[in-house]
Amino acid sequence: MSYLNKIANWYFSRKALPLWGILLIDNLIVFVTFVFMYLFFDTNERSFSHIGHVSLNILVYLVFYNVAFRIFRTFSGILRYSSFVDLQRVGYAMMLGSVLSYIFYRIMAALHVGGMLNISGRQLVATMIGGTLALWVLRMGVKMLYDILFASQRGKRTYIFGVKHDGIAIAKHIRSEKPMRFNLKGFATVEKEMDGHVLMGMKVRMADSNLVERMKAENIEALIVSPYRLVEFRNRQDLQDELIRAGVHIYVTQGTKELDNTDQAQPEMLPDLDTAPQLREISIEDLLPRDEILVNMKEVGQQLKGRCIMITGSAGSIGSEMVRQIAVYKPSKMVLVDQAETPQHDIRLMMNSRWPNTEAHVIVASICERDHMETLFHLYRPEYVFHAAAYKHVPMMEDNPSESVRNNIIGTRVIADLAVKYGVKKFVMISTDKAVNPTNVMGCSKRICEIYVQSLDKAIKDGKVEGQTQFVTTRFGNVLGSNGSVIPLFKEQIKKGGPVTVTDPNIIRYFMLIPEACKLVLEAGTRGKGGEIFVFDMGKPVKIADLAERMIRLSGAKNVEIKFTGLRPGEKLYEEVLNEEETTKPSFHEKIRIAMVREYDYDDVCREIDQLYAISKQFADMDTVAKMKAIVPEYKSNNSIYSKLDQ
Repeated sequence: MSYLNKIANWYFSRKALPLWGILLIDNLIVFVTFVFMYLFFDTNERSFSHIGHVSLNILVYLVFYNVAFRIFRTFSGILRYSSFVDLQRVGYAMMLGSVLSYIFYRIMAALHVGGMLNISGRQLVATMIGGTLALWVLRMGVKMLYDILFASQRGKRTYIFGVKHDGIAIAKHIRSEKPMRFNLKGFATVEKEMDGHVLMGMKVRMADSNLVERMKAENIEALIVSPYRLVEFRNRQDLQDELIRAGVHIYVTQGTKELDNTDQAQPEMLPDLDTAPQLREISIEDLLPRDEILVNMKEVGQQLKGRCIMITGSAGSIGSEMVRQIAVYKPSKMVLVDQAETPQHDIRLMMNSRWPNTEAHVIVASICERDHMETLFHLYRPEYVFHAAAYKHVPMMEDNPSESVRNNIIGTRVIADLAVKYGVKKFVMISTDKAVNPTNVMGCSKRICEIYVQSLDKAIKDGKVEGQTQFVTTRFGNVLGSNGSVIPLFKEQIKKGGPVTVTDPNIIRYFMLIPEACKLVLEAGTRGKGGEIFVFDMGKPVKIADLAERMIRLSGAKNVEIKFTGLRPGEKLYEEVLNEEETTKPSFHEKIRIAMVREYDYDDVCREIDQLYAISKQFADMDTVAKMKAIVPEYKSNNSIYSKLDQ
């Protein structure tokens, strides 16, 4: 066996055989098969006394088979990576070669020429079958030898979570990898009817409480989760924790269609299993439990196609994802506004690379500069405005309330007023759950923004303000992986060896994927009638301390401490999506509800905001926050220097 190993290692460590080498071997196999069948069927002449007769027939036979080999390119593959498709090609080529030979012999017989060309039909069929089997055995034999003696020694011993077409498709692609990274040993499934079956020579095991113990017994090092089973796997936190503790590496297929934001409805934007899957190690974002969110993006796309779209805050986490999702639907123009120069440059490069045929104007500007914004509205005449620009970091705005007023509130007012003046069809403002019963400056500033755009929409409907613009507000919680959010921070802290800082052991937050949130924004924005505050169902809340523990385990890091630092100024233990006095009614989507909130008079709101802005320009923080509390009485500061204003 050691001698065989040496030969195999020598062969497989070399480059693949050249095409002419494979063709030569195939011809040799056909030649031997033909001679064997010729002697077997020609019972009267089992000798080489008729060598000329045999040679002429073999020559004719090989000519037609080489024509067939050329047509189906049976020699273009690499033997050690042979697949079912390669076997199909061989079978088709052998059939075609036999048919061509048979036709040629019959023509020669009909013309009474070529007396030595007289092979029987039985011999032709037998040669075709025997030659096909021999060529199959060659390819599968080399592949099996490579898998057993070479590739299996290098790849990780692996299970696939998911069976039927999805698991099988992944298994086929993995087995054809060059070189092989994974040594497949079995499947795991949640489908009881598949338990105990054998697929591709590997056993299917039930993903029950004993699965990890079985994997340990087989020294399984990796688990690949099918994209069609990711939702089920995500909800099996017990299984995830056991796998992580056992040191099993978990892989998922790269969500290529999610990254490209196609018009599929599935939240995971499932990869095409007809192409080779790109695998990556699982991240904490993949494991957080959440329900499926299905959105009819085709209907959204129909409304946005051919329109001029403006996106403010286009370089931010939400804004940049809005750019990607909307660009797919071929708007006539995209006006992308943000004051962050370097991220805007990245957006420009992305548009030039991925959507070169879309007219995109990437503009570095502040939404607070009315003259500049009016120039943009006058020049491009946007039909839809998605307003994502805002300062969002709670501690920063707690220290800079005047800037929060200027950028968040006044900036929103500038864009909203210009939208009315220049006939924008729909204005969609992106708000936050921190606007509900706010405990910090940032949340209160967003609540005032909500009040302004809602009162403006009502004023238009009541005829107090001339215009046709519909104003829609979307309100949701934290998004996974956004700039400055807790998950990137934890990753960096774990990478440095800790400690991982959590403000309070009991703090909880709601999370949503950025693409999912943006899809809901697009659906709510395009289907809203104006005046609504759409509230997204954020699913189950996540305890941040538990999140930190799972991220540490998932990383494989040892001795990383979790340090509790205390709530930051303005921070609260949990976020709300609705005020206690608010009720909701259902909307067109089960994950979106409409908040029934208090209505405000537009003139009163304008007067209050004017006064607030005048105070904020004095940079008197206490006076500024006091005025914000007067506008939003439910704003009660938490763990903040402004708490004295609530007494």
